[in-house]
Amino acid sequence: MSRRQYRAARAAAPPLPSFEVLDQTHRQMLEMLAQLTQLVDRLQASDIDDSARLLANEICQFFDDTAQAHHAAEEQLVFPRLLAGDDAELVRHVQRLQQDHGWLEEDWLELGPHLRAVGEGQGWYDIDVLRSAVTVFADLYREHIALEETIVYPASRRIG
Repeated sequence: MSRRQYRAARAAAPPLPSFEVLDQTHRQMLEMLAQLTQLVDRLQASDIDDSARLLANEICQFFDDTAQAHHAAEEQLVFPRLLAGDDAELVRHVQRLQQDHGWLEEDWLELGPHLRAVGEGQGWYDIDVLRSAVTVFADLYREHIALEETIVYPASRRIG
């Protein structure tokens, strides 16, 4: 008997998302970033209310789950074939996107606890830190998405 016959049966891994799904997630990200900016504006003007708590929790769940899964899918589906190619400029773009993923994670580690505090109705968050962190996070995400959609995704689609 081969070693393979001794392996326990398990459920199949879910398929990697298509480019349409990745594009849709980008649209959701841009909407979440807009809502995040609006939330900070609301918090600047007034105290935490139920709608602010709900929105903060929705944003946290999105960036904790959906955005993380999206980045992992890009790392598996899109980036490897482009990094293996001979187009040096394209390789630099992909390396930049990989670096962005790390920076976005670092930014979220700073931003997330403040948003979770809002979601829990706690007033210890710092509005100035929150506003600054949201600006940095949103600007990087928008640049990141633009690079993916204008250069990297089209190149990956061509490769097939």
